[in-house]
Amino acid sequence: MNAPDFAAAAAAVIDSRHTTVFTGAGISVESGIPPFRGPDGLWSRYDPALLDISGFRARPEESWPLIKEIFYDNFGQAQPNRAHLLIAQLEAAGQVQAVITQNIDNLHYEAGSRRIFEFHGTSRLLLCENCGRELEAFTPGGDGLSELFDLMPPRCPECEAILRPAFTFFGEPVPEPAASLSFQEAELADLFLLIGTTGSVVPAAQIPVLAKAAGARIIEINPEPSEFTGQISDIYLPGPATTMMEGLVEAM
Repeated sequence: MNAPDFAAAAAAVIDSRHTTVFTGAGISVESGIPPFRGPDGLWSRYDPALLDISGFRARPEESWPLIKEIFYDNFGQAQPNRAHLLIAQLEAAGQVQAVITQNIDNLHYEAGSRRIFEFHGTSRLLLCENCGRELEAFTPGGDGLSELFDLMPPRCPECEAILRPAFTFFGEPVPEPAASLSFQEAELADLFLLIGTTGSVVPAAQIPVLAKAAGARIIEINPEPSEFTGQISDIYLPGPATTMMEGLVEAM
């Protein structure tokens, strides 16, 4: 495998007028969050049917313990890694104009990014579909779970209806306005930086393809080739997100 061409990637970012970062589960692996797919993914250990929206609404008492274990007990202590922090640094410097993430872990926000489109929602909020309240899932400072988790399943303090996480369940559409704004980036950006995404999850995987068709250049960071590699990627940086982002920023 060829050495990463950090110089070419850095030049592309510097020359870009509108760079959009597009991230998947791979960027958060180095924060201790396992991917969902693949031989070591979460779906090799858990039944994804329990996270179908119809199953959740029919049996929330069964779904909620699994949700809490995966997305709050296991993920709740994760911290942004160097890749998240460098993306936020590039945004602050005016080199990144938007971040589209398929992840629900809130790590981009914690790292300091602010123009973030959470394509699959977020685990940071709990929603009441009965009265419309939005509640924080974590205590201030993010160092523990809200007292709402003292009950299982959690209930709305206003109307006592069962709460749900503000992420997209299987069988649900992508939330708005995140969906429309993300697809809009395919028209606005002249450079997409793909990090840790395999291209196997639709409709999210359509966004970089549309960006390429609209004339954007594509930089891809992934340890292994993905469905984007050799298809739409102009520059492929093979390696972990943190190492590749450090090399890219250093070359800038």
